Parts: sequence; C-alpha cells; structure tokens
Amino acid sequence: MSDPAVTTIQAEALGLLEWPRLAEQLASFASTTAGQRACLALPLPENLEQSQALLAETTELLGLDGLTAAAGGAGLSFQGVADIAGVVAHCAKGGCAGGESLLDVATTLAAARRLRRAIDEPELRPVCTALLSALRTLPDLEQRLLFCLEEGGRIADRASAPLEGLRRQLMEGRRERRDRLQDLVRRYGALLQDSVVSERNGRPVLAVRAGAASQLPGLLHDSSASGNTVFVEPQTVIALGNRIRELEGKERDLELEVLRQLSGLVGADGEALELLRSILVRLDFALARARYGQWLGAVRPELSDGPSAGFELKDLRHPLLLWQQKREGGHPVVPVTISVGESLRVVAITGPNTGGKTVGLKSVGLAALMARAGLFLPCTGSPRLPWCAQVLADIGDEQSLQQNLSTFSGHIRRIARILEALPEPGGLTDVGGVPGPGASLVLLDEVGAGTDPVEGSALATALLKHLADRARLTIATTHFGELKALKYADPRFENASVAFDVETLSPTYKLQWGIPGRSNALAIAGRLGLSEVVLHQAAAQLAPLGEGEVNQVIAGLEDQRQRQQEAAEEAAVLLARTELLHEELLLRWQEQKDQSAELQEQRRQLLEQSIRKGQQEVRRIIRRLRQGEGGIGPGRGGPGSSDLGETARLAGQRLKRLEQQHRPSPERREHRGWMPAIGDRVRLLALGKAAEVLAIAADGQELTVRCGVMRMTLELAAIEGLHGEKPTPLEPKVQVQVQGKRGLGGPGPDVRTERNTVDVRGLRVHEAEAAVEEHLRNANGPVWVIHGVGTGKLKRGLRQWLDTVPYVERVSDAAQGDGGGGCSVVYVK
Repeated sequence: MSDPAVTTIQAEALGLLEWPRLAEQLASFASTTAGQRACLALPLPENLEQSQALLAETTELLGLDGLTAAAGGAGLSFQGVADIAGVVAHCAKGGCAGGESLLDVATTLAAARRLRRAIDEPELRPVCTALLSALRTLPDLEQRLLFCLEEGGRIADRASAPLEGLRRQLMEGRRERRDRLQDLVRRYGALLQDSVVSERNGRPVLAVRAGAASQLPGLLHDSSASGNTVFVEPQTVIALGNRIRELEGKERDLELEVLRQLSGLVGADGEALELLRSILVRLDFALARARYGQWLGAVRPELSDGPSAGFELKDLRHPLLLWQQKREGGHPVVPVTISVGESLRVVAITGPNTGGKTVGLKSVGLAALMARAGLFLPCTGSPRLPWCAQVLADIGDEQSLQQNLSTFSGHIRRIARILEALPEPGGLTDVGGVPGPGASLVLLDEVGAGTDPVEGSALATALLKHLADRARLTIATTHFGELKALKYADPRFENASVAFDVETLSPTYKLQWGIPGRSNALAIAGRLGLSEVVLHQAAAQLAPLGEGEVNQVIAGLEDQRQRQQEAAEEAAVLLARTELLHEELLLRWQEQKDQSAELQEQRRQLLEQSIRKGQQEVRRIIRRLRQGEGGIGPGRGGPGSSDLGETARLAGQRLKRLEQQHRPSPERREHRGWMPAIGDRVRLLALGKAAEVLAIAADGQELTVRCGVMRMTLELAAIEGLHGEKPTPLEPKVQVQVQGKRGLGGPGPDVRTERNTVDVRGLRVHEAEAAVEEHLRNANGPVWVIHGVGTGKLKRGLRQWLDTVPYVERVSDAAQGDGGGGCSVVYVK
C-alpha cells in the first residue's frame, strides 16, 4: 500500500510547481471531452518504460499530424469520436439507451477505423501501431446501428417491418385528419377567429368565436384569456384523433423494442467497446501532448535509466511563463541552462530577490515531471536527464495563522516530510509504495530562512549535506553566504547565481554557473539615495567578517566572465563577417572569371565568323576568276588574271592560318592535370554552352551538370574548361572548403536545428538535389534532409545522388524523434 505521508508530500510538490495549471493548458489541445479529462488528470507513470512509451507515442503522432497537415488537411482528426463510456456501461448492465447515444457509438466506431488506417504503420509508428493491435472496430455493429438509426437518433422506418407498416398507417391517418380540418375551415370560416389549425393537449383544434361555439359540434379544449375565443376539436375528427393516438402508442412500443435490441448488441460487445474507448482516449492524449509540445517549440527529452545520470537542459524556458508570453502577451521568457554532472548532488543558487531563482527551481521541477509524463521540453538541443521517480519541493511562504505556524515552522514541517519520503542512502526510490529505480529531485526555496541567520545558516548547511547523501539532485536558493563555500570543501556541491544589474537596479534573470551571487544591498541602497555615512558604517561592520573581500572577489569573477563572454561574442561576429567577406570575394572573383571567359569566347566566335565570311568572299572571287567574270574569259589570259588568282589563293591561306590560330587547340591549350570541381563552370562540347558542375562520380569518369533548367549526366570527355582545358582525372586530393557561419567551438554538434535542416517535400528529385547541395556546401556538421515517406521515389533518388557526391561520408535514417524514415541524415567528410 502507498504511504499516505509520501503521497501527500508528492501531491503538495505538484501543487507548488503549478502542475494542475500546466494540465489545464495541455487539455486545451485535446480533441475530445474524454481526452480533455485525461489531460486534466495528467498522470505520472510509475516506471521508466511507461514514460518512454508515452514519449514514443508523442513523437509518432507529432510526425503523423505534421504529415497530415502538410498534405492539405487540418492534421490528425478525431471527428466523430464521442464519449461512449456512459452508454456502454448502461447497456452492459441491461439498460436501454436512447437513439442519439447509440448513434454516438456508431460514429465512434467509424472514427476509430479511420484513425487505425491513418496510424497503422509498423515501421514508422511501432508503438502506436502496437497499441492499435488489440482494437476491434466492430463493423457489423456499426452497420446495424447506422441501418436502424437516422440523424439525430431517430429510429428509421427500415429498422422494423411492423414499425414501417404502422408509420404508414399513421401518415395516412394524419393526412386524412388534416384534409377534414381544412374542409371545416373552408365551410365554417365565418365562425372562426383564425384559419390556422392550432393544437391543445396534443389534439388539433379550431379557434371559434365564443358566441358561435354551439354551431360547430365538437369537444371544447380551451379558451383565450379574453374569453372571446374558444378552441374546439371538431366532432368529425375526434374518432380519427383517437385512432392516431392509439397508433402513436404502438409506434413508441415498437421503437422501444428496436432500441432494446440495439442496446443489447452494444452491451454484448461492452468489453471491446470499452477497450476501444480507452485506446482512443490514449491516442487523443498523446496527440494533445504532441500539439502542445509543438506549440511550445519543445524538443523530445532523453531519459536515462541510471539514477545518477546527469541533467543537460539547454535554454530551458518555464512552460507556464511561455504560455503567458504567447497567449497573453507577457514578457519574453529568459531561458536558463542546467548542466549537472553525475557526481554533482547539490546546487546552491544565490542572488537578489525577484532575480529568477524561484522560476529556475520551478522550471527544473516541471521539466522532470513533463519528461516523466511523456511531454516534450521547451529547450534547445537534446535535453537529457534521469527518470525522476520523486520531485519534492518546498517553495513559497508557509506561514499559517490557523495552525499557529510561523514561516520557519511551516518550512521545517514540510522539509521533515520530504526527508521521510526520500530513500535511505544507497537505497532505491519508492514509487507508489513499491521500491523501484528512479532519481529523486528536491527543490528548496530560501532554505533555512525565517529564523536567526546564524542558526538558519548552520541548519541549511547540515540539511544540504544530508540531502547530498540521499537525493540525486538538490537545488536550493539561499541568501546565506556560508553556503557559497560548500563547493570548495565538497566536490558534490556547486554554486550558481542570478545576475543583477546594479546600474539599473533590475535583475537580468540569467543563471550563472560556478559563481556565487554577491550581496547588492549596499550598492542598491546607495543608488536609492541612502546617506553615505550610513553606507560607510555598514561597510566597516562587514570588513571584520571578510564579507567585503568576498564580494570583491565575486564581483571580479563576474566582471571577468562578462568580459570573456563579450570577447567571445565579438570574436564570433568577427569570424562570421570574415567568412562572409571571403565568400563574397570568392563569388565575385568567380563571376569576373566567368564573365572574362564568356567575353573571350564571344570575341573568338566573332573572329571565327569574320574569318568564315572572308573565306567565303575569297572563294567567291576565285569562282568569278575561273568563270571569266569582269571581262576575263576562260583561256583568254587577260592581263593580271594570274596575279589576282595568286592573291586570292594567298588570302585564303592566310585566313585559314588565322582560323587555326584562334580556334581552341587541345594540344596548345591543354592543361595537364586539370579536373573540374563541384561548383565550377564548364563548356558542353555538344551544345557549346556553359554549365555548372553539380556532382562528380567517385571514379571521376562521369559528372552531373546543370545547363539552364536542364540537368544531365555526361562523360568526362564531353566537357572542357571555359578556356579550353581538357579534363584529366587526378589522384584524390584533400580539399579545404570554406565552411558557413560557425561559432568559436569548431564543428557544430550532431544536433538538428533550423540551420542544418532542409525540407524538400513536394520537390522533384533534381530540384531537391539542388536545395540539398546548397546546404551541404555550407555544412558544419550533419545535415537533416526532410523528404517524407510517400512513395519513396524522392528518398531513393536523393540517396542515389548522395552516393555519387565525393564529400558525403555516409547517409542514414534520422532518429524517431527527428523524423525516422521520413528524414535522412547526411554526414559530410
């Protein structure tokens, strides 16, 4: 059985961390009322395997929801799913459900079958597919319900042959009564106040003047408030009305019989329907988690089964504050980075009030709970943390007038319950009263506060040392300077602080690791105009205690870190600008080179055209000489004919030599060892046009080029350089490429970001290759290529092309959290 004290302190921690408020925000993303209730409950799994299964469900449905939305839809739809728990339980006990409730069962079955078709994909979504393996959509029951029920839950005529015949009789009787009443309206129109047939007590009546009621035989049902009008059911339709009433009673009995039969069918499949309902609720719960995480811009955490695993939470933002920022126009949320190694046990956060210490505490606590509940974390990179079986907290003012407790007493009572809930040193964390593996996270706000500073400091020091032996991680905020020195005596302790801008008297909400916070009381008092005499006396009181020297050391450390941070940022900006300038220079040099080559080519072609025209003119002159034009006939041997012929012959030889001199000569212009590189511009011999090299085969004998909108693969002998160079395969050389914008840390981490991700869904293969190649040139690490699943044609085409790219080391499918088979990771050399 679960220990009530342990359960109580864990429930208190959830309340202090505002876990119910986060559940309400999550519930707004659910598609069904049952899913909303599941989100509001937001249960915490009792072991790591359950949490990992929830994270897998969230990841799989996030990818499917994105694919569905990308295809032009609104994402994965739960339309038609109703909360059938009540009607199924009622029918299982032998009750008779209404037509509308039974129709909800039919629409839910149809929606379940549609969702199973959309989700069922063992390779892409193994966890959700396994969840659906036990699902029975009961098509026979669905068809029977839809056959017998119409919109709104009305019993259809086809549901029963006797019912259909009875309703036909009813229709004929009502039509006959309507005709008789209309005939009476025409015959007794002068006696009536109105020609409209009214209804009283479920019977048709005519509005007759009070003085003429005796002239229309019938049954009086009612009169008007003034008494001038009486409502009479004519005698000629009374018997017919009685017959209709009798038929209506039989109709209700037959309808009730149909509903009993349908309810019996539902009750017979009660277990299958209840299982179907629970699976749909779990899927809606998982989809809500996925959409909530996507809305937050969150990423999937990695949970470790080792209780001593470290915490790596980069740029963690408080989810509730992030909601305020996005939904309510609040202030931007300042992220905090938590980096705790395996040997670290206690982190003491110091700094001024309203500096963000408590927000940092709650952010870490909520992150541990969210990861355990299958939610993504509002971080960057790849967050990693242990599976926390216990998140215990003492946050806020515990003063209670009803219980006659001071703030200090309230804190001590809660801390005592926290110590009781923790396992013994070296033991296992207790979850729900059953011992099991898992880490314990303890969050203490203003530990030791509310009493004498000396005693409070001593108590806080002893408490943190005790917690270091029993909890995986304790994060405590404090104003006690003595706690800052624990780090230097025990390697399990670490200091952190929230930064404060003394000039503006405002916190920056940034968490600084490794540096304790310093007291800013005197500086703030001076800025607020307190007397210098008082400030000097206060400083003199601190001097014997060494507080002034400690604060000076801390201030120096803060200034040094700030200078290092500014220098690093300036260096990063300078490096980025240098690389951009270098790329711009290379681009302009290449453009000038291409323009010069094209200009030379144009001039050469113009010269060749002039030479050809000259040759044509020489041939024309020679023909004229041979034909005797210009007064010189054949054989006449006119004066100067031989000289003109010789001159023409010499001119033709001269033009031929000029043509040979200006024509690109492979022998004369060949550059030994020249080989085009990716991105170079070459000339296609068959077309005489310039093209850009996109890829080169591994053996160097073929290459892929783009000429205008055309893309083709050619042999090496089919191209030449813009200056006439003939390609010759060379021995592989190490090529140094200018990388894109990077930080000071060298190659980027193998983490998917917006900068190293390219989405090529919807593109043709050659268009996708061009987009991927542009990212690969500037890659500073792996590149994630989102191509989707579809028919697989785009993926196969990209993989075949990437196999020919020389600077690609390998290609593999992305992790499930990054897209799985719908995304490829390209590793460059």
